[in-house]
Amino acid sequence: MKQTTRIIVSGGGTGGHIFPAISIANAIKALRPETEILFVGALGRMEMQRVPDAGYKIVGLPIAGFNRRNPLKNFAVLWKIFRSQRMAGKVIRDFRPQAVVGVGGYASGPTLKKAAALGVPTLIQEQNSYAGVTNKLLARSAKKICVAYDGMERFFPAEKIVKTGNPVRQNLLDAAITREEAVRTFGLDPAKKTVLLIGGSLGARTLNESVLQHVDAIRSAAADVQFIWQTGKYYSEEIRQRLAQQPAVENLHVTDFIARMDAAYVAADLVISRAGASSISELCLLRKPCILVPSPNVAEDHQTKNALALSTRDAALLVKDAEAPQQLIPLAIKTVADAARLQTLGANAGTLAYHDSARVIAEEVLKLADDYQSKS
Repeated sequence: MKQTTRIIVSGGGTGGHIFPAISIANAIKALRPETEILFVGALGRMEMQRVPDAGYKIVGLPIAGFNRRNPLKNFAVLWKIFRSQRMAGKVIRDFRPQAVVGVGGYASGPTLKKAAALGVPTLIQEQNSYAGVTNKLLARSAKKICVAYDGMERFFPAEKIVKTGNPVRQNLLDAAITREEAVRTFGLDPAKKTVLLIGGSLGARTLNESVLQHVDAIRSAAADVQFIWQTGKYYSEEIRQRLAQQPAVENLHVTDFIARMDAAYVAADLVISRAGASSISELCLLRKPCILVPSPNVAEDHQTKNALALSTRDAALLVKDAEAPQQLIPLAIKTVADAARLQTLGANAGTLAYHDSARVIAEEVLKLADDYQSKS
């Protein structure tokens, strides 16, 4: 009698890791509904809430990243890594998975390392065009490495690579709303061009400052252009106070968090975003013209490399973080008024999209699980 398939999905830390992880889990369940799936995340990180909200069980490890500013604090980090590896080993022995998937984030390192040591096949989902140190180390024992960009052979063994693209949130692709309805959701005018600016976490400071320095320019463009501005909760109170000190800007919808991202994307004629791999995959699938502002506060400056993969193909515009406060909003107002430019950017972005990425990755995971089960 065939055993029930059991899969561990590990990683998180940001929405860019969590949403693809949940998409992969959903795809596995769609292909094989009886599969048992357990997530392994990092205690105190957002996956500990988002994963249960999606209907999956999760175990938290006391893992943390190294403190580059205060090396003395890394003695505690080393202890947390040791504890996390021991806990990960116990989770794997108790749950007995036939395959383990790593999507990036603190928890994926000890989980995949222990799984490989125990003989359980592992699969890495590398989202970025420039692989991080942890995934390069984990790749040595991984059976498969799913990637979204060409040229990843410089980081990983070519025989292990499967080009799948990055999974995205399914509700974005299934949005059943017209542009007019979507624009009105934000209290704006469907007759005007709409720019969506997506800030969110601590990395949104530059994007937010870019808007605050050009409020007058936004107000002056009110006859033709309007903005949906997600500030992120961390900055929302400061921004509210600064905007209260000047005349109202009727063509600027300000919110700390957008619950209906499907509506926001439908409403947008142009999107301004950081260059995280998950965001880029969504923009390409939705064929959205975009301006990318890579965050400088990421490992190996991988967001710049992600953005260049689009901008060199005329599939996005790229503005450096240091230049954004001066250039970003004037460029957005100019670009959104150019229908031909928007058409070109959106069409070229669409050519870089990968469809059904979550399903393709799920199929690879189940192949590994079935092969492991047959040999066991």
